[in-house]
Amino acid sequence: MAGEHVWVSLSPRRPDDRPPGPALAASWVSEVSGAPVPGHAGRGPDLVDAALDFALRLGRENPAPVPGGGHTRELWETLATLAAADLGAARAIEPHLDALAILDQAGIAGVNAGDSTWGVFAAEGGADPLVASDDGSVNSGDGSGGSWTLTGTKPWCSLADRLDRALVSATVSPATVSPALDGGGAAVPRRLFSVDLRQPGVQALPDSWHARGLTEVPSGPVHFDSVAAEPVGEAGWYLARPGFAWGGIGVAACWFGGAVGVARTLAGRARGTSDTLLHLHLGIVDERLGDARRALAEAARLIDSGQATGEQGRVLAKRVRATVARASEDVLRQVGHALGPAPLALDDEHAKRVADLELYLRQHHAEKDEASLGRQLTEGADLPW
Repeated sequence: MAGEHVWVSLSPRRPDDRPPGPALAASWVSEVSGAPVPGHAGRGPDLVDAALDFALRLGRENPAPVPGGGHTRELWETLATLAAADLGAARAIEPHLDALAILDQAGIAGVNAGDSTWGVFAAEGGADPLVASDDGSVNSGDGSGGSWTLTGTKPWCSLADRLDRALVSATVSPATVSPALDGGGAAVPRRLFSVDLRQPGVQALPDSWHARGLTEVPSGPVHFDSVAAEPVGEAGWYLARPGFAWGGIGVAACWFGGAVGVARTLAGRARGTSDTLLHLHLGIVDERLGDARRALAEAARLIDSGQATGEQGRVLAKRVRATVARASEDVLRQVGHALGPAPLALDDEHAKRVADLELYLRQHHAEKDEASLGRQLTEGADLPW
């Protein structure tokens, strides 16, 4: 981690005008930089433990870790500041803050939240999908009663072997759904559950994470065998709530921070030189980061002013994520063209940032997500141009 140029801001402000969240993040980055924990260059599992400890601190001390609470820009600046220093740390902290926001929206933020490290496991796929079943001990007619258990395998579960709890999406077993809930035969929406990952029956499957980026944040599958779970919201609530789209923009804030970290290597090389090509690449990088920064700042303003709910929020999230992803990919390309292979081979921190960002960016599904945006625009979303 670099101890200098720590704070990543989404708007021009004085260095002494940092909001509480970004100030905490910048302070933590400086602390870790000054006294690296044991391990490979101060990273790896030791950094993850430090990041998770800091995630707990952020959740307790940051006055507004929830998007839409009036300080969304500050929240994203916190994530970007962490990501610019080390994307592995940001990748560990972002889901924890996202989980706290989800619990807050569900009105149950106080349940095991403040003292537990959280993940969000909501990816779908695989041959053994996760299914939620209710034993029917309480028949309330809306699927909320009884004791729920989860069985199956969930893909892409980051740090499942190190976290205390997770919010996990699952398909509701047809046997536990009343006709009123499923619309008389319609497809049953997925439902979100809170799960204690320390209980028997939760098994993070080993030796499945072969990535060269984000090596300290394994995101392999987890098998659940009749694991007790608590419902969070009604069936379909997780995807329908406004915060789902907002959380996706929070991930884009991490991409932006990662791109800033990569760009700072180029900026350092370009200073004090008359190399026109380096200046050219740095100018292009500045333009692309400016596009991403403005998109995030505008999104934060729209969310906090109540103008990004429903369809508006979903369109906004797709636009911003696409803008930031494209800008980050352009930064990777321009910095690579400007500096050649040397920093990738000889600069440990830069090589890690590049590998981490390349993998993290694949959470944006490229043309597939852009096609989804275009389809939504043809189905009634207002065009701003």
